[in-house]
Amino acid sequence: MTTYTIAVSNEKGGVAKTTTTLSLGAALAETDKNVLLIDMDPQANLTLALGLEPGEVTQTSGGILVESIPLMSARKKTDVPNLDLIPSNLKTENAEQYLPIRTNYISTLRNAISAAMPIPYDFILIDCPPSLGAITTNALAASQLLIIPSQAEYFSAYALRNMMGMIRRVREDSNPALAYRILITLLDRRNRTHRNIHEQLQTTFGDGLFETVIEIDTKLRESPIVGLPITSYRPSSRGSQQYQILAQELIEYVKETRQQPA
Repeated sequence: MTTYTIAVSNEKGGVAKTTTTLSLGAALAETDKNVLLIDMDPQANLTLALGLEPGEVTQTSGGILVESIPLMSARKKTDVPNLDLIPSNLKTENAEQYLPIRTNYISTLRNAISAAMPIPYDFILIDCPPSLGAITTNALAASQLLIIPSQAEYFSAYALRNMMGMIRRVREDSNPALAYRILITLLDRRNRTHRNIHEQLQTTFGDGLFETVIEIDTKLRESPIVGLPITSYRPSSRGSQQYQILAQELIEYVKETRQQPA
């Protein structure tokens, strides 16, 4: 099994980054793909959204980065079939302080994943903190694809400039093959500004945007509170259906990129 690794990142908060990691991961798991989610955000929202108490977990993504614990020793089963989690807690924040003083620290997560191969996962999805520090750099260096959730609003669109700069730096320093796709989230089609900025982003980025968009859905906000992804909490909701469509688009994208000659 060839594992495909995806980072989900945006330095702008409130753009449904964790919701996307959780919902897309669960939608992929529904298609009989084995999925590992890695929570690398010290706020541990992904860990909480899957019903775990961050203060009670001992093996975390921070331990992988700082203490070099084996990747697979930190994984936890979730209540969702085919979906496992490497949790996070506040200790993960130590990585921002300790990683940069090490030689070749950018490759820490990539090396941990490589050392664990072969692992029984089709996809690894990494939820990054809302910053462009050492943790996020590690996630991008370890990934084949970066998904950038972004609202169709001015400040979110503006923040994409910094994300593009980050991609260029990672490509130059450690991961020349890193690809990206922007995912429009929290879209309100009734809002003229949303429609206009969405069109501008399509013009600017073209194929760099997913065709699938995620519209505003209150059920998406409720699902983490009950400790379940939207696909389990409200399978027939608009949010669930859109993340299922996104999962199919992603699967097709991965299939096409693997067929392309090196």
